Amino acid sequence: MDEMTQLRELRADAPVPDRAALAPGRERLTGAIAGNGGRRTRALRLRLRLRLRLTPMLRDWRVVSLGAVVAVTAAALVITQVVGPSAPDRSAPATVVGDLDLTSPAAALNRAADHLERQEVPPEPRADQWVYIREVDGWQEQQWKEMPEEVRKKTPMTYSPDRWIPYDDEAAENDTSDTDYRTARESYRIATALPEDPEALLARLREVFPTGSGPDGAPEAKDEHSFRALSVLLESYPIPPDALARIYRAMATVGGVGVTGHLIQDASGREVIAVTRKYDRSESRREILLDPVDYSYAGNRDVVTRTHKVPTPKGYPAMVQKRGEVLIDIARTHAAVVDAKGEKP
Repeated sequence: MDEMTQLRELRADAPVPDRAALAPGRERLTGAIAGNGGRRTRALRLRLRLRLRLTPMLRDWRVVSLGAVVAVTAAALVITQVVGPSAPDRSAPATVVGDLDLTSPAAALNRAADHLERQEVPPEPRADQWVYIREVDGWQEQQWKEMPEEVRKKTPMTYSPDRWIPYDDEAAENDTSDTDYRTARESYRIATALPEDPEALLARLREVFPTGSGPDGAPEAKDEHSFRALSVLLESYPIPPDALARIYRAMATVGGVGVTGHLIQDASGREVIAVTRKYDRSESRREILLDPVDYSYAGNRDVVTRTHKVPTPKGYPAMVQKRGEVLIDIARTHAAVVDAKGEKP
């Protein structure tokens, strides 16, 4: 019996919680971690929805009650997960081929686009195929191992670095309750239809992944909204190389985007390019990681930009985030289209 069947049969008689019922617990947890800024909270909450695993935003299971853990787990499990993009096998550290220009985001991303535009575009996956993703997240794995047995028993999931996502998921496509979620097929077709003009491309993605209000905080400013929308799409797999080239050229035009002047080491030990942008209302930045050989998506990080205290709800331990601390560090080491769930390339 697979994990999803077990999950469906677990308390099958219980009603499925709606978004409103789950919101208070999810808001308390993500708010405590986010520190400030509704958009940062939104970005963190998105990760809860994207993984059928222990969420990497839980800085430590000790800082949340068992009830909060179960509530957040439910939130992550109720909504179908999204996929992310990348090269077939990058488990070994990348080796840079040719000259790598990291003097500016335009130099790095336009060079990446030039490379991708020379690549052959593979056919779209068949409806009966699956997307296999493997990601390294050492912190998440360690937290799962350290979680008390009584908490694990209340959590209907296990940690696994491997995921299989159906390419054609019609039921999920028809669920419009989550404006940030798109299936693998939807993401592929969104990417292929993006216009060449960077400004028009970004405007289109802001429409596809709209900004919000209410529990998500105030609407995002244009540039932050654009960068988040790009980030969401880039986590999808597959994205054709010509579409990825257009995405990178557009990303280079977003205000506030930077690139580290050197390769950084990701969670798997590889050297990767980091394209960065600071959150408008938080003391941290988002980093989109790219493979310096084929320029495919290689993961993401959130890094603290200034040492500060994190506001926490009454009764929660005080938290301090230090400059340079890595809050999220996920390395995508494998991504491929396969013919069956459980198959690995």
